[in-house]
This record gives sequence, structure tokens and C-alpha cells, in this order.
Amino acid sequence: MHDRGSNYGETFTHVAVTTGITVLKTPYRAPKANAICERFIGSLRRECLDHMPILNPAHLHRIVIEYTAYFNRARPHQGIRQRIPEPDVIPSLETASSGRIISHPVLAGLHHDYHQAA
Repeated sequence: MHDRGSNYGETFTHVAVTTGITVLKTPYRAPKANAICERFIGSLRRECLDHMPILNPAHLHRIVIEYTAYFNRARPHQGIRQRIPEPDVIPSLETASSGRIISHPVLAGLHHDYHQAA
């Protein structure tokens, strides 16, 4: 995904298409569209890919799928007051303060997801 900048010329598009990458352009006059994409890709790189060796394209695909699920369903986001974008359940005030907490490793233990034990 790119923002129609002049630095993305026909050579960039040709290389991307010939390697099987689908080129997406952000909509006109939608500056937030590119920012959201860049924020996610930066987080993916800093929090995941910089710490893991990538063995092949299939391995990369599995890692990105697992990180995306963690990013959207477990990782707190500062921009939305440390909440999770897609929470599984919303804990009530009564259960939030009691019970045992269980840690689930994500990406072979690179990150952890925490849930209250049933």
C-alpha cells in the first residue's frame, strides 16, 4: 500500500507485480488511510519481525497472521486508552478484580496474552 507519492514510480510497481505483490494505493484525500497502514507495519516490524528469523514466505505468512490476531485481539493500544480493538469478552467490574490470571505465549513466547482463569 502506498500513498501515490512520486517516489513510487513505474519501476516499483513493476517489481511488486512481478513478485506477486498486489499494489494498493490509498484513496485520494484520505491521509489517515496511509497512517493506519504505516502504524501497523511499523509495529509488526518493531515488535515481531526484528526479533525472529524468517525461513521462507510461508513462514512469514504464518507469523504475520498470528501477529495480526495478537495485535487486534490481545495487545492494548495507547490511542484507544489501553483498550483492545477487538476484545473477545468485556470483563465486568466484579470479575475483573478476582481470579487467577493465565498467560498464553504468542509467537513462540515473543509476546504473551493474558486471560482470567474460568
